[in-house]
Amino acid sequence: MTTTSEQHTAAAAAAASEQDSGGGASLEKVRDLLFGGQMRDYDRKFARLEERLAKETTDLRDEVKKRLSTLEQFIKAEVESLSDRLQTEQQERSRAAQDLTRDLKEAAQGFERRTSQLDDLIAKSQRDLRQQLHDQRQQLGDDIRQRADEVLAKLAREAQELKADKADRSALAALLTEMAMRLNDDLRITSPGEAGG
Repeated sequence: MTTTSEQHTAAAAAAASEQDSGGGASLEKVRDLLFGGQMRDYDRKFARLEERLAKETTDLRDEVKKRLSTLEQFIKAEVESLSDRLQTEQQERSRAAQDLTRDLKEAAQGFERRTSQLDDLIAKSQRDLRQQLHDQRQQLGDDIRQRADEVLAKLAREAQELKADKADRSALAALLTEMAMRLNDDLRITSPGEAGG
């Protein structure tokens, strides 16, 4: 759309060219008389329309700026909120990881303590068992020696008794032999008498 100043400049240029051409000037005057008022009215309407359009464009630009500013603030607030949530989650995960690491470390230390206690207990049990085996072996050796001594003593007594019994048997045998001989002699002596009688 053309402004009023542009229209006046165009009219002045047309008037100058009409003066150059000579006969065309009267035609322009007739046009100006016929359509001049209407053209000026159009110029005023165009000027008002341009002003309104410029105002609406400015208002629209301001509204867009305002909405963009509001949108930008909203996006910034959302980004900050999201960033805060992410940071909070990261801190919570970091704390959870630290807690888990601490729990694992404590569990490992507890396991090491229990393993050490179990090693000590096994070593003590082995020492006690060795001591018991040593004591039992020594006691068993003492018992075996004592029983061997008792058996040997008993065997010695029985051997003595057997020797004594053997001597008694020999004496008994000699006694019996002597008695048998005497009986034989008595029988021989008594036999002729019995035959004579």
